[in-house]
Amino acid sequence: MAAYDLDARYRTGSDPALLTGVQAIARFLVEQRALDQRSGRDIGFFVSGYQGSPLGGVDKMLLGMPDVLRENAIHFQPGLNEELAATSVWGSQIELPGGFTGRDGVVGVWYGKGPGVDRATDALRHMAMYGVHPRGGVVLLVGDDPAAKSSTVPAVSERSLAALGIPVLLPRNAEEVVTFGLHAVALSRACGTPVALKIVADVADGAWVIDDTVSQVEPVTPTLVWDDKPWTYTQSPPVVGSARVVAVEAEFVGPRAAMVQAYAAANDVNVVRLMPPKPRLGLVATGPAYDSLAQALLDVGADDAVLADHGVAALRIGLIHPLDEAAVIDFARGLEEVFVVEDKTSFLESQVRHALYDLPDAERPKVVGKKDRLGNPLVPADGELTPGRLIGPLRRVLGDWVPIDAAHPERPSLPLLPISRTPYFCSGCPHNRSTAVPEGSIAGGGIGCHTLVTLSRRTDSAVTGFTQMGGEGAQWIGQAPFTGTDHIFQNLGDGTFFHSGQLAVQACVSAGVNITFKLLHNDVVAMTGAQDAEGARGIPEITHKLAAEGVAKIVVVADEPGRHRKADLADGTLLWSRERLDEAQRLLRDTPGVTVLIYDQHCANDARRQRKRGTMPTRTTRIVINEDVCEGCGDCGVKSNCLSVQPLLTEFGEKTRIDQTSCNTDYSCLEGDCPAFMTVEVDPQAKRAKAALPTPPSVPEPTWTVPAGTQSVFLTGVGGTGIVTVNQVLATAALRAGYAVELLDQIGLAQKAGPVMGHLRFAADGPLDPSNRVTPGHADAILAFDLLTAADSGNLRYGSPAHTLAVASTSVTPTGPEVYDRSLAQTSIAEQLDRLRTATREIHELDMLAASDALLGSTTAANLMLVGAAIQCGALKLPPSAVEEAIDINGVAVAANKAALAWGRLSVADPAAFAAAVAAATPAPAPVVDVDPTSVVGALAGASFGGETRRLAELRAVELVGFADLRCAEDYVTIVDAVWQAERRVTDRTELSEAVARHLYKLTAYKDEYEVARLLTRPRAAELAQAAVPGGTDLTFKLHPPMLRAVGMGKKIGLTGSTQAVLKALVPMKKLRGTALDPFGRAHVRKVERELLRHYRVTLHDLVSGLTAQNYDRAAAFAALPDVVRGYEDVKLRNVERYAAQVAALGLRAPDLP
Repeated sequence: MAAYDLDARYRTGSDPALLTGVQAIARFLVEQRALDQRSGRDIGFFVSGYQGSPLGGVDKMLLGMPDVLRENAIHFQPGLNEELAATSVWGSQIELPGGFTGRDGVVGVWYGKGPGVDRATDALRHMAMYGVHPRGGVVLLVGDDPAAKSSTVPAVSERSLAALGIPVLLPRNAEEVVTFGLHAVALSRACGTPVALKIVADVADGAWVIDDTVSQVEPVTPTLVWDDKPWTYTQSPPVVGSARVVAVEAEFVGPRAAMVQAYAAANDVNVVRLMPPKPRLGLVATGPAYDSLAQALLDVGADDAVLADHGVAALRIGLIHPLDEAAVIDFARGLEEVFVVEDKTSFLESQVRHALYDLPDAERPKVVGKKDRLGNPLVPADGELTPGRLIGPLRRVLGDWVPIDAAHPERPSLPLLPISRTPYFCSGCPHNRSTAVPEGSIAGGGIGCHTLVTLSRRTDSAVTGFTQMGGEGAQWIGQAPFTGTDHIFQNLGDGTFFHSGQLAVQACVSAGVNITFKLLHNDVVAMTGAQDAEGARGIPEITHKLAAEGVAKIVVVADEPGRHRKADLADGTLLWSRERLDEAQRLLRDTPGVTVLIYDQHCANDARRQRKRGTMPTRTTRIVINEDVCEGCGDCGVKSNCLSVQPLLTEFGEKTRIDQTSCNTDYSCLEGDCPAFMTVEVDPQAKRAKAALPTPPSVPEPTWTVPAGTQSVFLTGVGGTGIVTVNQVLATAALRAGYAVELLDQIGLAQKAGPVMGHLRFAADGPLDPSNRVTPGHADAILAFDLLTAADSGNLRYGSPAHTLAVASTSVTPTGPEVYDRSLAQTSIAEQLDRLRTATREIHELDMLAASDALLGSTTAANLMLVGAAIQCGALKLPPSAVEEAIDINGVAVAANKAALAWGRLSVADPAAFAAAVAAATPAPAPVVDVDPTSVVGALAGASFGGETRRLAELRAVELVGFADLRCAEDYVTIVDAVWQAERRVTDRTELSEAVARHLYKLTAYKDEYEVARLLTRPRAAELAQAAVPGGTDLTFKLHPPMLRAVGMGKKIGLTGSTQAVLKALVPMKKLRGTALDPFGRAHVRKVERELLRHYRVTLHDLVSGLTAQNYDRAAAFAALPDVVRGYEDVKLRNVERYAAQVAALGLRAPDLP
């Protein structure tokens, strides 16, 4: 097979290539250019619109192919908003007296999502009425999001477009995006009206193989006789005056509308897909709904042969408005019933009914669709119309006509997961902090990444609702007169501000309401791919604009205030660090009128991309948490709300770590009230010596045979971790292997660390099944790159205990809620695997992140390791060589991805060899205690405890010598041993003694100034920093000592180099702890810590003295309660209150807190 050229996707007449629905838009432009050139016309293009899911990637795609734009005379100008973009496109159709310079005409192309159609309606109405240029034409690319995956409302744009008199084509795949695009141009030129392509999410996010047949489309422009004369469209200039306007309208609804019908009849936009000799039942469907219907028919055992044998005909509608009524009447002749299948409302069904209405009663078939013959609901009108959702309605309709397979028995329902994966802010996202409001305030939401707070469990954002794009804040004008609330905050992204939101600010000024707009300025339109906001202005210009419009007070808070000069800002504008956000908001809240807070911080994900490309300076400071000092309280997660601040299970309980791979150097976690933070400096230019990595051994070829029929693979993962890329690589591999292939990536908001699902379908021996979706219960394989997502009940339904093979990663990726609230936790991996077993025949497990980190030195190629395992075990039946070629074609981290693929295959071919390689490549953890405990604490030798209790006690006794002295350690051993002996008298269980070994130590070794100094200055601190950031230098401890904060120091200080001598000097002063000479001992928190230890020892003594088998659980529960006592200073005191309440809930006396 010839080498694969990615650029060929955008060349006319190219070899088969894999294209998404969005990429097919570019191919359509190329094919239209070639089509016009074949006809001797030199036509240019003007493309404008506004990004929005599912067409959020159109502008970035076009901007990323300057050669294609130049070679095909495409002028691309992203719009400020949808209405102005539509007006610009209309302008491309109005020929000035001098004609089109250098071109015979211009094809105008507008793009936007459903709400964009609403915004642009007036421009589109005028364009449709007065017509496009007959040598140009206009195509409207309308993205509809039926399931509102990345929208605030689902869209049904065809009704709005129809009300404007705009014809609507509905492509069902990438090929039809190209071919219907060509027809749209030809039809627009013929009738003078812009023609819309409704591109739904499943088409935009899907991918199919396109070959050179799309280059062979030759639209036919029919002749039309009107008023007994040949009619040809001529463009009308905009006119005024009722009579002149009505004359234009007469043309619009007369011959121009008739031309649309004539064009549909002359071209293959509506296709009779199946017509038996004696038809009785007719199926009518359109776009992706047709493929869903065809797939559902196969899934119930009704293929074309079965349908034909039982008198079932099928009509696929491409032009859904206006409907070709003559074609429908011709199709319906002799039918007893017509079943119309479409998503959302009965738009097509109503037109079918209208077309058949005048037929004689004896010839008019019954029409069913959204309702059955009895008027009961039939085809769902909500959400997406998938094959799985059609099976039920099909059984009801076909039951009287066609023998179909029996329904599969319902699987038992599973309990809801305690926590599931939801979309979240990227690591370091400005909105992690900027969306918080002062206590007692409320906020309004809006469109943009910041609206993700409404999906989280956070309470500090206090979002009470949201508006449409550009309306942010205007709702308060109507709320304010009828509420006791005096003021609200309103979140407003800078992209939305420049799009239309600035008018809402002006409206609030005009209305005189009290509101603070929080202009969240992150420099890009982050939700749709980090595009530059059109019409954007810098912070100084914005302040001057706002001041001139009557805003009462402006405060700019920034992560780097030094980027701005105070003199450049409008008079009276305050410029503060972002750490003063709460203060700024309180100031603005108390200022009457409209005020604005500009939160200035670049989008974290875009900054990451730019730093990789070298277009933004790399931050050289990296943050490391010293797990020995960390209490695992989660305050840094609360302050930063950052996904890189992750729970870490250690010998001494749950702590916190910074995931250096995902960290975007936002530094807001440093505000956690904790002395465990350390920083190191890195040199981005320095080339670190790469560790010697093992070479994967050769692996025998898989033993499975090439599969027959369509293979269906369901993928689950986490947004932003490369799952979409993996699906594209696998589809490319199938294409290179000579297979038919199609896919669908379900992303939407999931791109933001949410649950991503992928559907991959391929066939080696013939045509594919119709839908690019896997039907529930029909997955041959489940690739669980994220087990938590796979274990969700909605995703488990894709598997089948009878035949589905699963390959699952047992690696744990924290969810957003877990970062913010440490009381939340995912269900265990074992439980998640048990859930997966209910939907699969066999599971192959692989800790892909740990194995990848060990064998490849990073986790970036981990996904391909799981792919390798799936190939080798037969879950994913693609040739390994084809996958390797696809990795080459993708061109990113080729060597690492190929090595990961080989290691993954080895994990199945030779599990023992794989495990040995991982173990050999995994650094042995440094021992917490590297001495013989009994040689340090002699009491351990005489202690009677054993098993896990002994292991726990030995480690902690040695640590207590360092914390205080030998006597302290021996007291600890004595108490644990007493508990052990009492425990042995009543039970064989050891939960109580283990809990005492852990938590008596925790309360004894409280982290005061002396202990923090000891833990920071021992060699292990530097070792932890080097392990986290190899090669890091200038180790610095970030501290906020209570004594300094008591005298007004509001921020942490950094101790580095010689200044760390202060800490070293503190360590031997531990002998003063608790004495009258202890300079820190009189602090309130120290008194609380001493009381907690006293109370614990007394209460434990009482419980153990009367220990029985009956009260054992109560004693064990009390012994484990100190785990909630986490943190420092105020954080710790709040947790102490929780602890005291839980002690009381056990019926025990709470500690006497000072």
